[in-house]
Amino acid sequence: LGPRIDFRFATDVLDPSTDFPENAFEYVVLAHCSWYFASFGQLRDTLARVRPWARRLCFAEWDLTPSSDDQLAHLLAVLIQGQAEAAGSHGPGNVRTPFSREELLRLLPRAGWTADGSRPVDTEGLQDGDWEIEACLDLVGTRERLAALPEPVRTLVLSQADVLRATAAPRGNRALAAYAVTAR
Repeated sequence: LGPRIDFRFATDVLDPSTDFPENAFEYVVLAHCSWYFASFGQLRDTLARVRPWARRLCFAEWDLTPSSDDQLAHLLAVLIQGQAEAAGSHGPGNVRTPFSREELLRLLPRAGWTADGSRPVDTEGLQDGDWEIEACLDLVGTRERLAALPEPVRTLVLSQADVLRATAAPRGNRALAAYAVTAR
């Protein structure tokens, strides 16, 4: 497949000088990267901007709806990181703008896409639950990040981190499920 795939790393699609002809690409793929966006609005703008350039969208992300209790620690770690970012404590983490599958499905038509449907993605054996828990506990252990939060949010985040510590296993925390959406 190599010669048929064109990777465009470090291309700012929101830069007005970046342009491609209509339907220049068969697919635009966003795989487990949408929570990295600085805001949900930036994701919306990106999806709208690339719409004329691609025939299809392939999108995959973690599902915020846990399917079992042993995924709650991963969920809590994700939500804590998202709350800290939303409240103004910006950091290098990869969870910046978590949102639900349902929110994505509401967004797609506003960005010009028609979803063909959604399906679950098997995440058994993935270690992202452990990674996100560690990243969350690192965040709450960083004075500068906590100082950037308004006091009520800081108290909430610290209390949630206490719950996370009490519920997370030292290792082997089950990751949330993921989902895939295709759109045209």
